[in-house]
Amino acid sequence: MISLPRLRRGRLLGGLLALISLAALPAAEVFRPKVVIVTMFEIGEPKGDRPGELQFWVEREGLDRVITVPAAPHPLHANADASVVALLTGVGNTNAAAAVMALGLDPRFDLRRTYWVVAGIAGVDPADASLGSAAWARYVVEGDLAHEFDAREIPADWPTGYVPLGKRRPYELPRATTRPGQVFTLDSGLVEWAHALTQDTELPDSEGLRSLRSRYDGIPAATRAPFVLIGDAMASSTFWHGSRMNTWANEWMRYYTDGKANYVMTAMEDTGTLRALELLGQAGRCDPRRALVLRTASNYDSPWPGASAVESLNSETPGTFSGLIPSLEAAYRVGSRVVRELVAGWERYEATVPGSR
Repeated sequence: MISLPRLRRGRLLGGLLALISLAALPAAEVFRPKVVIVTMFEIGEPKGDRPGELQFWVEREGLDRVITVPAAPHPLHANADASVVALLTGVGNTNAAAAVMALGLDPRFDLRRTYWVVAGIAGVDPADASLGSAAWARYVVEGDLAHEFDAREIPADWPTGYVPLGKRRPYELPRATTRPGQVFTLDSGLVEWAHALTQDTELPDSEGLRSLRSRYDGIPAATRAPFVLIGDAMASSTFWHGSRMNTWANEWMRYYTDGKANYVMTAMEDTGTLRALELLGQAGRCDPRRALVLRTASNYDSPWPGASAVESLNSETPGTFSGLIPSLEAAYRVGSRVVRELVAGWERYEATVPGSR
């Protein structure tokens, strides 16, 4: 029979041996990225084939290290010390929110000082910019939270069948209460800093792009060579197209920002990404002020003069867009200047957000 004191001594000795054994194991690696690049889709492999939003980053920034995040839909791609990480979320707001949250809650990652650079393609308002142009957003507005009536059934004096939640007619005043995840205002100083840093970036142009732009003759911004601007983004998981939808996007963004936003780019995922960062910030896991949204124009969101919406959209090859490769190139060229500056100036930018006021 083992006496109680001997049993206790045995347990203590066993516990001590266990602690010594654990201490001998290598500590789990903690990743502290300086920048997370958020991309939404890839066409094939992350290297060596037809590119999507991820591929240029992996190939050109040496993101050859693969890190699996158990709850994320795709593995991360990182450089050797994981100071720069690229996240592939999948298409749509739901996938973006889930993927960013999966990364943000992974206990191996310390993201409290990390900058987030969304870099993806979009449709562009021809009144504001041209194919291949790049826009840094100050405001991002959700386009899906609404009441909707079929356009064939709306009153004759309604401009759209989209009605703000809680209202009875389009753009009814006083403005509808903003719901969580519906409107995001990015740090204006950081956005202006990113624009100032990148506004002289040489963006790809070609005879093909010039030919496509020429269809929009008489619309000055649409016929310009590609350029970098500050312009706001609509996030809607419905791929819409047409002049009337363009008018709706402009009015919707003005309505929900009290006239402050100027709609330029239409994409899908950005409110999902920003909502995840907002909640992660609430949990002390990241700093949502350190987020940037860069969208580049792969297609116009509405037809050239004299064309119908159906003719315009059907002129695109299924599964791609006229400006796909130039817009992917623009996202990398513009976004990489910000990423490299943040990494090179980390001694300063770790503690202080550039452009802070």
